[in-house]
Amino acid sequence: MNNDSIIEIKNLSKTFIGAFEPAVKNLSLTIQRNEIFGLLGPNGAGKTTTISILCGLFPPTSGQVTINGLNLHNDLEGIKQIVGVVPQDIALYPTLTGRENLNFYGHMYGLKGKQLKDKIDVWLSNFGLTEASNRRVSGYSGGMKRRVNLIAGILHSPKVLFLDEPTVGVDVQSRNVIIEYLKELNRQGTTIIYTSHHMDEAEHFCSRVAIIDNGNIIIEGSPKQLVNDNEGCSNLENVFLKLTNKALRD
Repeated sequence: MNNDSIIEIKNLSKTFIGAFEPAVKNLSLTIQRNEIFGLLGPNGAGKTTTISILCGLFPPTSGQVTINGLNLHNDLEGIKQIVGVVPQDIALYPTLTGRENLNFYGHMYGLKGKQLKDKIDVWLSNFGLTEASNRRVSGYSGGMKRRVNLIAGILHSPKVLFLDEPTVGVDVQSRNVIIEYLKELNRQGTTIIYTSHHMDEAEHFCSRVAIIDNGNIIIEGSPKQLVNDNEGCSNLENVFLKLTNKALRD
């Protein structure tokens, strides 16, 4: 693993039991330290499967993954301490308050006492949630839940942050707040791996992207490079549709 890369994926494949085709097929990818890297693709392309493997949620069928010098097969517990995960589905307990949820996740990462309280206070303030922090999450709006969901993944200051559709279903104001704080995290040294269906957001947020379809990486590069290299395309969404075609996906 070279000094500039933080994630190296070699020949990664995943076939689920009973599936006719692999969800991920012989995928190889290198992600540089301190990048905001977008993994983009239509529904069923293999994005979430790839992210789930990198997070250690389930093992690959074959292939190798190294994160910050740690091998996924041998050093999974070490990897879990340096990565943060913000899943597409809200991973909060609705009967607990926002603060109680964050206390729970903070303890899972080994944080406690004043350190944990201070971190929670800072992030609740940053995301405009201080006044709502002692209300049950079941009474939160979609945007508020998304913001607490994000805080839960970054409380422990991870070296690598995985974001699966972090702004789906939120209003423009919440989306802007989330994106701006993610950019600040990146400036502070966190590498971000991001999936989204928002091509305009990805084009302006990511330093580099890869488009995945049918379990394969079909192209990668900076958004500007991909637009310039594809004739007739004026933005990343045009490139995406050109390479994955316009047929509807389930």
